Amino acid sequence: MPFKIKDEIFEVPTYSPAVAARYVGVPYQTLRYWTLGRGSVAPIIQPADEAPLCLSFANLLECHVLNALRIKYRLRLPRVRSALRTLKQISNSRHPLLSSRFRTDGVDLFIDERALVNVSRGGQYALRQVVDLFLERIEWQARGVAKKFYPFVAKKGPDEPKIISITPTIAFGRSVIDGTGISTAVIASRFWAREEPLALASEYGRTEEEILEAIRWEGDYQRAA
Repeated sequence: MPFKIKDEIFEVPTYSPAVAARYVGVPYQTLRYWTLGRGSVAPIIQPADEAPLCLSFANLLECHVLNALRIKYRLRLPRVRSALRTLKQISNSRHPLLSSRFRTDGVDLFIDERALVNVSRGGQYALRQVVDLFLERIEWQARGVAKKFYPFVAKKGPDEPKIISITPTIAFGRSVIDGTGISTAVIASRFWAREEPLALASEYGRTEEEILEAIRWEGDYQRAA
C-alpha cells in the first residue's frame, strides 16, 4: 500500500541528526551523508530542514527503510539511487522510499505496481521475493498513512517486541512506552537515580517488562551519544 502524508505534522522538522541516527540505529555520519550528501554526491533523503539539519517523522521512516535495505539486505547505495530515480518517475512522491512497499532479493529493489517491477533496473518486471521485516515496524492507518514507528531496541529480528514507539502526535515525537505518553527518558532517569523497576511499574501502572525495555532503550541511547 502506498505511503501518503496528509497531515503537516509528519513534515515538521523535529529530530536532530543525533536523535534520528539513534532512533533508526545508524551512525551519525551515515545519516548526515544520506540527508546532506557529500561533495558532488547528492543526498538520498531530502530532510525537512537543512540549516540546521533537522528531520521530520517522514524522514525518520525513510532512514529506517534505507537502513534496512543497506544493512539487513546488503544493498549498495548505487542500486538504491537507481531505484529511487525510477520510483520518482512512477510515484511523483516527495518521499520515494515510502511511496510503495519495497521488496528485495538482496541484489535489486522491487516495488508493487499491479505486478512486481524491478525498479533498480529501470522498471523491468521481476519475480516476487518478499522481505519486509522493516515495514512491520511501521504501523499504518487506512489508505497507507504511517501512524507509528517501533524502533528496534535489542536486535533487528521478527521476534523483537513492539514496546517502545514513536508517534509524531505523542510526546513531541519522542520515544514512549507504547500505548501511553510515558517518556522512556523519564523512566530511565528515575532508574539511574536508583528507583527500582518494579516500583516504577507499579507507579505507572505498566508491566515490569515495559519498564525494563524503556531502560534498555535509553541505556543504549546514552552509550551511543
